[in-house]
Amino acid sequence: MLNLTPWLNAPAWYVAFSGGLDSTVLLHQLANYSRNHSTPPLRAIHVHHGLQAAADAWPDHCRAVCAALGVELEVIPVQVAPGASLEQAARNARYDAFAKRLGAGAVLFTGQHRDDQAETLLFRLLRGAGLRGLSAMPEHRVLGQGSLVRPMLGLSRQQLQAYADAHGLVWVDDPSNDDTAFARNFLRGEVLPLLRGRWPQVDAKLARSAEHLGEALGLLEELAASDLAPACDNAPLPWLGLASLDLAVLKALSPARQRNALQAWLSRRTRLPDSRHWAGWDDLRDAAGDACPLWRLTDGQVQRGHGRIWWLDGQWLEAPTGQLAWSNPALPLALPGNGQVWLAGCAVGGSLHIAYRQGGEVLDVPGRGRRDLKRLLNEAQIPHFVRQRLPLLYRDGQLLAVANLPACSAADRQLHWQPPTNVQGLS
Repeated sequence: MLNLTPWLNAPAWYVAFSGGLDSTVLLHQLANYSRNHSTPPLRAIHVHHGLQAAADAWPDHCRAVCAALGVELEVIPVQVAPGASLEQAARNARYDAFAKRLGAGAVLFTGQHRDDQAETLLFRLLRGAGLRGLSAMPEHRVLGQGSLVRPMLGLSRQQLQAYADAHGLVWVDDPSNDDTAFARNFLRGEVLPLLRGRWPQVDAKLARSAEHLGEALGLLEELAASDLAPACDNAPLPWLGLASLDLAVLKALSPARQRNALQAWLSRRTRLPDSRHWAGWDDLRDAAGDACPLWRLTDGQVQRGHGRIWWLDGQWLEAPTGQLAWSNPALPLALPGNGQVWLAGCAVGGSLHIAYRQGGEVLDVPGRGRRDLKRLLNEAQIPHFVRQRLPLLYRDGQLLAVANLPACSAADRQLHWQPPTNVQGLS
């Protein structure tokens, strides 16, 4: 019997239903449970990858199974991006589709079992994964706005087969599972049967090792949270809305603790670098004090500025250019790729426009006379990657104000800027 009690208050239940043995057993158990208990509405999702001719018949099979069980089915076609690993690309497309479908608090149940846990550990060992990769598949994790739950991780495939046979279940077999050119299929079809012949409990033993590794990862995540807390303190320029860390706090840690803390910080923002790409962190950390190094990662980049490291992604990776006329300063002005600005205070006459730094700008500062803009930005400790997109207000060709810097504007007139939203986090 599956433990479903923790998820009874969810607004909706979904089943990732491929039509194979594992998901068929899962759907059958959930449908039976829903008939005999008060549960959220149960629906099934079939993702159609379109990678092989045999798969074209699977949606109809899934519809028939769901109709017999009284479960609503949604079929979602996806495009699998070309790449070095077809398996990984298909998985990414599948989970992207699931994440987009889940509403706030909804639960997606998937059919991974104990043998899958063992297979995953062995596969990742052979790839040289670190502790994060070797740790057990969690029983639940965040997915989109909801949660992904694996309620059958304690069951073996043999148990699922016995359940299916006892209840006369019918499922489809994916012919690509027999193609040992795929690494996981080779492990599943060739290596693990050989290991079971010598160690019959190998699946249970590997799954147990994965659980131990998961516990170790949990301890390292607690250490990372402790190390990151002081590095997050006293962040300057809160109006930027950017995540940043105090570089001096990180440098005081051992190299291993630096990587551990950064893995925890980056994991919410990007796919983590492999061991070869961690050299980018060393280069950024150890660059000269007046340098502007950056560390490019899959989903964004880390930049250094004024004693901190900053995470940038989305529109922050593209500098705005040109100038934009502001015909009605009584209303906010949207800046393409750069948020919006608005004026507060007394009205401003004349021909107004917003532009960006070209170099050599000079500003009349109240009480200080004419000052070089570069020096004023240095005094305000504005990071270099912000300066190129900081909106400047001109009237009749004269620089009048700098956004979000009160010292660079008249006391009764301030230019406010809401920067673009940084895309923090992965689905």
